[in-house]
Amino acid sequence: MSDRPTPDPAHQADYDAGIRNRRRILGDAWVDRAQANVHAYNAEFQHLISRYAWNEIWGRSALGDKTRRFMVLSMMLGTHAYEEFAMHVRAALDGPDNSRLTPDEIKEVILQAAIYCGVPVANHAFGLFTAILREKNLLPPAATSVPAPAPASAPTSA
Repeated sequence: MSDRPTPDPAHQADYDAGIRNRRRILGDAWVDRAQANVHAYNAEFQHLISRYAWNEIWGRSALGDKTRRFMVLSMMLGTHAYEEFAMHVRAALDGPDNSRLTPDEIKEVILQAAIYCGVPVANHAFGLFTAILREKNLLPPAATSVPAPAPASAPTSA
């Protein structure tokens, strides 16, 4: 088996359409990195998700990319897939105008997740989201920590 197997020729059109959708949603840089990491052991999986997730699902027109972005962010939180959540937050903030999500819209997804997925999930998601906003210069750097006040001394009795 070669280091970088190619898609089955019978599925090439579906694979190519999936890669186009994947690039549209995640951006060229992400897809280029993912494709650079394809090897003999994960190639079939990469081809599978390109054909099915990125072509068969993301290629459907009924919901549109923006609605699918909301759904994916929600589902990633519901399944505690935080790395995927962060990847899709970055992609949503950088996406094309017609499917880009604003920080306020992403905040609303996380607030909804607090109720349906739990406060710890939302707390973790806000931490990831905050780091991404800072990384993209959409939030100022974290304030320097201020030392906690010294505990008050115990009252003395007279």
